[in-house]
Amino acid sequence: MFLRFFETLRAHGVPVSLREHLAFLDGMAAGLVTYDVDGFYYLARCALVKDERHVDRFDRAFAATFSGLEQVSLQQVLEAMDLPADWLEKQAEKHLTPEERAEIEALGGFDKLMETLRQRLAEQQGRHQGGSKWIGTAGTSPFGAYGYNPEGVRIGQDESRHRRAVKVWDKREFRNLDDGVELGTRNIKVALKRLRAWARDGAAEELDLDDTIRSTAKAGYLDVRTRPERRNAVKVLLFLDVGGSMDDHVKVVEELFSAARAEIRHLEHFYFHNCLYEGVWRDNRRRWDAVTPTREVLNTYGPDYRCIFVGDASMSPYEIAYPGGANEHWNEEAGQVWLQRAREQWASNLWINPTPEAHWRHTHSIRMIREIFEDRMVPMTLEGLSAGMRMLT
Repeated sequence: MFLRFFETLRAHGVPVSLREHLAFLDGMAAGLVTYDVDGFYYLARCALVKDERHVDRFDRAFAATFSGLEQVSLQQVLEAMDLPADWLEKQAEKHLTPEERAEIEALGGFDKLMETLRQRLAEQQGRHQGGSKWIGTAGTSPFGAYGYNPEGVRIGQDESRHRRAVKVWDKREFRNLDDGVELGTRNIKVALKRLRAWARDGAAEELDLDDTIRSTAKAGYLDVRTRPERRNAVKVLLFLDVGGSMDDHVKVVEELFSAARAEIRHLEHFYFHNCLYEGVWRDNRRRWDAVTPTREVLNTYGPDYRCIFVGDASMSPYEIAYPGGANEHWNEEAGQVWLQRAREQWASNLWINPTPEAHWRHTHSIRMIREIFEDRMVPMTLEGLSAGMRMLT
């Protein structure tokens, strides 16, 4: 049972053992979760994941194994489950007006009411399509999904299509970037090697050959001298744009993140979406309830840090220039205000854009970000990264 799930986890790089798989099966056999998708997910993650670095890989394996379950219709669920009468009655109060309930009870009482409620819940799988007024799909209304409007509010759509929505009326979930990705090329690491500031600190553990020879010749006997190991002392603060149009660039940004982890000892990272606002976060799974105030970041990390923003800078211009223009929440201050504060705090700063440089002039928001950063924006190419590292040194 769940053997395919176990094999998929191993294929996605989650180091799950047979003992952990058996513990997961014991939990299922004990009835720890029943008809609860969220509970099933957390039980599996608790039993099968030993290191938080593997949670993203687990999520991908979980989705690959159980994809399609969400397509089971509500009518199938209602037919398969014996729903409690008190729950159905509460749903009836929610979905039916008092007039409808009175009419149904007059026709057949509570049993008829429950039957009608089941039909109503099943009928809600329908949708409004086309048109220019109602909230629906495939139309030109400014409200809805899978249509087109140059300045719309996206409601009920799993991902961006035209990248033109001013607001998104959904609680979207992003995943963390994987810093364990193996690079397809060593070019990014080579470019990051330019960003170094060597220093010797800590315990004296490295043999100092020149001083040993000098001291031995002077003393007349072997006088071994040691010194602290030389390390890269540069400090980097990395802000990573995730979600939306950045989904197209996940692979190359993960390669950059992985290389930065390997090459830079003092690295701090935060995530943001589209533009910098009053809050950032470290974990995309908790970006709604574990937000770090941007002002706290400004006060915590001193001006000796190099600040790097990574993002395509492709968004509605309102998100940069106006209070309340943020894509997913109401921001009291414009995004450009927070970007300017970041530039003032960290004078050594840079914006890395994964969008090809030839396309920059076609996007208004990219031009705005370049003006804020005084043209300190480079493309995510070998030449661009090399030039960016020279700007930071």
